[in-house]
Amino acid sequence: MPVKDFRLPDPGEGLTEAELVTWRVAVGDTVKVNDIVVEIETAKSLVELPVPFAGTVTALLVGEGETVEVGTPIISVDTGGSAPAPDATAVATAPAEGAVEPGMVGTPAPKVTSADGEPEIEEGKIGGTTSTGRTAVLVGYGVKQTEAKRRPRKDAGLPIRDPDEFVPAPERTVGEHTSRSARTGPGGVAALTTTPGAGRALAKPPVRKLAKDLGVGLDQVAGSGEGGTITRTDVESHAANGADEQGANGHGHTPANSDREGSSLYAPLSGQRYPANSRGETRIPVKGVRKMTAQAMVASAFTAPHVTEWVTVDVTATMELVENLKRDRDFREVKVTPLLVLAKALCLALRRNPGMNAAWDEQAQEVIVKHYVNLGLAAATPRGLLVPNIKDADQMSMLELANEIGELTRVAREGRTQPADMAGGTVTITNVGVFGVDSGTPILNPGESAIVCFGAIRKQPWVVTNAAGDDEIAIRHVTQLAVAFDHRLIDGELGSRFLADLAAIMADPSKGLVWG
Repeated sequence: MPVKDFRLPDPGEGLTEAELVTWRVAVGDTVKVNDIVVEIETAKSLVELPVPFAGTVTALLVGEGETVEVGTPIISVDTGGSAPAPDATAVATAPAEGAVEPGMVGTPAPKVTSADGEPEIEEGKIGGTTSTGRTAVLVGYGVKQTEAKRRPRKDAGLPIRDPDEFVPAPERTVGEHTSRSARTGPGGVAALTTTPGAGRALAKPPVRKLAKDLGVGLDQVAGSGEGGTITRTDVESHAANGADEQGANGHGHTPANSDREGSSLYAPLSGQRYPANSRGETRIPVKGVRKMTAQAMVASAFTAPHVTEWVTVDVTATMELVENLKRDRDFREVKVTPLLVLAKALCLALRRNPGMNAAWDEQAQEVIVKHYVNLGLAAATPRGLLVPNIKDADQMSMLELANEIGELTRVAREGRTQPADMAGGTVTITNVGVFGVDSGTPILNPGESAIVCFGAIRKQPWVVTNAAGDDEIAIRHVTQLAVAFDHRLIDGELGSRFLADLAAIMADPSKGLVWG
């Protein structure tokens, strides 16, 4: 049988390895071009990989949780008679030079015409067109004839699984020995399997991650959810009941059952705590996002001479604006926060102080002043620190910014921020106020020259001037703003003017009408 191996591609990041997180298919499943078959974790993000050819899965060659190099075969697919017949034909012209989408290679887009008038392949998918009008393909895989319509997978006798609900690999608990062995799939191809201590468990990804954080084996937990699905409550209850047993069987340290970034040490949003009777240490391999963050922060701290300045601001007017926007019908479907006002204020302040939106080119010995603002927002996620950015934020209205911030935050917290979303940033905001912190001395994001730190907004006594011109004490909303900048290209005067402008807009948002 014609069996093809799907090799781990470079997701367009220039990386050399990735960790396989979750298989979305099993041996015997039928797949079509563009079907998502696996989720991998790179040093920057979680990435879903579509399969570049159609057929029947004969083997899963890499187990969940394993790290492999780019180019390693990860799944085998029989592309013979069991493959679904294509519904469309594609005619590709000769290759042409020119830019393609990040992570894609290709030729001018073939015109896909369905034999029965079906719609064309969706833009951005393999065989479909990209925004540049070319054919989207995975790096290392050429243009293929693909199907114009995706039909539900037909698994004889098997229910169709919800994409958010899957059967995970067995978890390893303290004192439990989990063995991996090879079994033979269709066509005599060896498939990597896991022998659990009990039956196969049903759990959604957040619950599976929680179980790994707490060192709980899902195959040992009784599910109370619909259809026996394991819930967060089930995992937490099992962890609490088994704490004493784990302590008795331990060896002086708490095992890190998962070597992924999901550890609670790196997950301030997870709300996990150590058990009260926990003793010893936890060792977590430095990899993925944590490894990338460490390298970037060290490189930034010891390359760019950092200077940080602070200012305390009465932002009562900003808080009033936020409340007014919340009542505006145009903003009813978006989340309005002071961060939104700060993002808009920062874009205006950069317009008045363009030297802050620049970068240092060490090799060319040049300062690159950027005439666009890709606004980064530092996000604490279950996978660690991520800094996705909003492209061309300076060209957006307040409502557009609100939508972008909401979407960026949602995707980041789900751990699905893509590399392209984190590339090309020009300036960053870190919002430490959400943790109740007043300010900080942030480290620059590599390739940028300024980062703004937004502190907590508190009600405090403040000296104000009344209508009669007399000073009096009033309760106002007060915050601290800080800016750290690269002193190689930003002098104290420029940094101070920028911070003063930013504070002025936050104190009186109407200045945005004048300066905008």
